[in-house]
Amino acid sequence: MAPPRSDLDQLLADAESHLRVGSVAEMAGALTRSHLPDFRCVGWYGDPPAGWTIVIDAEYAGAEPPAPLVTRFGAADFWERWTRAECLCKLADVPMLAWWPRHGLDVPAGFTGVWRTLRLPADADRPELVVSVAAAPSY
Repeated sequence: MAPPRSDLDQLLADAESHLRVGSVAEMAGALTRSHLPDFRCVGWYGDPPAGWTIVIDAEYAGAEPPAPLVTRFGAADFWERWTRAECLCKLADVPMLAWWPRHGLDVPAGFTGVWRTLRLPADADRPELVVSVAAAPSY
C-alpha cells in the first residue's frame, strides 16, 4: 500500500520553489540532482513526505534531441517525455537502455507514483529548462 499522497501533491504543485540551478558544488546539499551537458546542475530542495522518494531530471528545452532517439520515439514533446522516463528509471533503479525495450518513453501502467514536468524559464545565466519531478513510494 502506498503512503498517503496529500502532502506530495502540494509539493509537486510548488515544484518551482524547490528547484535551483548552479554548479555541482553549489548543488551539493540538494536532496537529488540532475546534471546538465554544460556541467551545471539542477537540485531539488524540498523534503519528501514520509514514505516517498523524489527524483528529478532536467534538459535544456532548446537542445536538439539526438536524431536516432527522435527516429525511435518521435520528436513531439521529446524532452518532456525523456526527462519523465529518466525519472522513472531512477526510481526503479534501472538504466535507460534497459527501460526502452519494455516501456519506451511511456509511463508503465503499474506505476504507483506521481510526476510533474515543468519548464523553468530562461534567465540571464541559462536557457529554458525542461524538468521532471517524480515520486514513488519508498519500499
